[in-house]
Amino acid sequence: MQKILILGQQGQVAWELQRTLASLGDITVFGSGQLDLTNPDMIRTQVRSIQPDIIVNAAAYTAVDKAETESELCMSINGIAPGILAELARDSQALLVHYSTDYVFDGTKANPYLETDPTNPLSVYGASKLAGEQAIIQVDCAHLIFRTTWVYGNRGKNFLLTILRLAAERKELKIVADQIGSPTWSRSISEATAQIIAQCRHDRSSIKGLYNLSAAGTTSWHGFANQIVDRSRSINPELGLAIDLILPIPATDYPTPAKRPGNSVLDNSKILADFGVQLPDWKLSLEQCLQKLG
Repeated sequence: MQKILILGQQGQVAWELQRTLASLGDITVFGSGQLDLTNPDMIRTQVRSIQPDIIVNAAAYTAVDKAETESELCMSINGIAPGILAELARDSQALLVHYSTDYVFDGTKANPYLETDPTNPLSVYGASKLAGEQAIIQVDCAHLIFRTTWVYGNRGKNFLLTILRLAAERKELKIVADQIGSPTWSRSISEATAQIIAQCRHDRSSIKGLYNLSAAGTTSWHGFANQIVDRSRSINPELGLAIDLILPIPATDYPTPAKRPGNSVLDNSKILADFGVQLPDWKLSLEQCLQKLG
């Protein structure tokens, strides 16, 4: 049975991957305690000790605003470490699965982004994730890079849990309404990853590709927040949310250290054509996630 190494133990996606990949091989999971992605020697030693057939890198520096003042740390984890993992994968003929982000784009395109569209990150975080993509591609190992967007789940730090917390504490919220994207459940990402790995496992050495992987449908942060509150009240009325009003505001009224793309919508036609994978509409996935929270 093939050996699968998952990095990012406590992360939203990595947590789900531990379940969805369990039937595909013997799984080892490393968190930051077992593998420090800022330490190249440790990366090499620990990965070689496992001798994995598949490396799934779901670890990342994700503090987007904090990255503006921690650029070296962010780049070490998101930009440099993926290249080292790629070298290890190449040397052992393993497959590297890696997750990237819509933040590699500047969000000025009117339509959903294709994998081939020019990149132009607006933030340190976006630049670091782009560097990680480029490092993997340059090494030329067997790889799958999945760009996803607006990831949430029922654990960790994410927009869903933040809104539920604030809605329990406040009567009114102001949420950005002029940035659009596709809220994507971490479980949907992990399930799609498992489907694709299952298709590739007998010929993994020849797999090389960059793919968008996000939920169907689009909304704004304001629309996402409204849906979270409305459906939470219906599914989990015992939450007793205090919120009465969610006001739409422009991004200019909510300045952040890191600039976000105005359009984060990704075109998922390539992954559908190549693997037959299509994630559900974001509203359906949110419904299922909220039911799990209940």
